[in-house]
Amino acid sequence: MKRPPTIVFDLGGVLVENATLSALGELLPEPIDAGATRDRWLASKSVRAFELGRSDPAAFAASFIAEWDLALSPGEFLAEFVTWPRAFWPDSLALIAELRPHHQVACLSNCNELHWARFGGFTEHFDAAFSSHLLGRIKPDRDVFEMVLERLAVKPDAAYFFDDSPTCVDAARDLGIRAYLADSPGSCRDVLVAEGLCERPVEQARQPANHGPDSKLQPQARGAVVCRLRAGRHTD
Repeated sequence: MKRPPTIVFDLGGVLVENATLSALGELLPEPIDAGATRDRWLASKSVRAFELGRSDPAAFAASFIAEWDLALSPGEFLAEFVTWPRAFWPDSLALIAELRPHHQVACLSNCNELHWARFGGFTEHFDAAFSSHLLGRIKPDRDVFEMVLERLAVKPDAAYFFDDSPTCVDAARDLGIRAYLADSPGSCRDVLVAEGLCERPVEQARQPANHGPDSKLQPQARGAVVCRLRAGRHTD
């Protein structure tokens, strides 16, 4: 029997309420839009060093404040920074619990020691949980996706990936992963329902999802074969 697809989620902005872009925007000396803030964050040398596990919180705070020209002390900045990931949306945990009996479910997050510790034992909700600061690899770099696929023992076209960053989605797509842009557990569910990988809750069953040409939930990996696998849970 063919192995069911593996499903990999980003955390912040997809399964976890994340205030990074809005909170950071309020600290900047000059306002910029959320998309530009996200792109700058992904390219930031101080952020990459911290999320690769190459700097400690004190060094990160000092370098980030200088790089982004913030009018805060390192202590003030860290007190703000640690609160930016809020919590898992309730629908996130329900979706994961529904998927795990049938699929290998993982998360892949650009994260750091402060935010990873903030959620305690959340990793038990996944079959595998990957953070950039523990892997020493970071999105959108190709090697982080290659490493995760290897550890999950899955081929690119047998993996679904959900992220709120177009840059990260494009990077996953370039490797052959079935990558989708998503900004909530509901938007992830819309794709998974359309692909036959989970069911819509009863109260939503009569509400058609928007998968038209303008929907941001269009697959980023073209030519994906629709998989309707409801087999038992995978075995390694």
